[in-house]
Amino acid sequence: MAEESKKEEVKQQKEFQTQDQGNEKEEEVKEEEEQKKQSAEESSKEECQKEEEEVEVPEKFKKIVEEIEKMSVLDLAELVKILEKKFGVSAAAPVVAGPMLGPGAASGVEEGKEEKTEFDVLLAGPGDKKIEVIKAVREITGKGLKECKDLVDASANEPQMVKDKVKKEEAEEIKAKLEAVGAKVELK
Repeated sequence: MAEESKKEEVKQQKEFQTQDQGNEKEEEVKEEEEQKKQSAEESSKEECQKEEEEVEVPEKFKKIVEEIEKMSVLDLAELVKILEKKFGVSAAAPVVAGPMLGPGAASGVEEGKEEKTEFDVLLAGPGDKKIEVIKAVREITGKGLKECKDLVDASANEPQMVKDKVKKEEAEEIKAKLEAVGAKVELK
């Protein structure tokens, strides 16, 4: 029995080593993608600078425009989404002047009910690919291998906290990563 257990441990260690090599390749691909994003951001900033020369900004908006100029393209995209949700508009739609709406009316949220902004990500079960789930949890949490293995093992009995009080977008990303490797995930 002990010998079989040791063989199983050696087998798992070899699998982790093989998967770590695969992760290194994935990281290289991610780095290349990040470089592409950065070059795209730089080119879009150059285009924006050309357009800036032609646009005269009123004094009352100069501070806001300066802050926006400092943001990355990804931050600007996130800001646009937030403004669309906050004011119930689309960046693609033309702006039409209308009466001021009360709080909550513009965002589509009923009065007295606030939209949840922070979520807890719970691992409800490891699924069939336990090792892949352990690796995903390790990547998400930054915890050690042993801690992640214990967390995944415990999730077979009852849901375990992977990450708490995260924004909706991050919670959805974590959920997608874990479900992609076969885990069962709950957001609360």
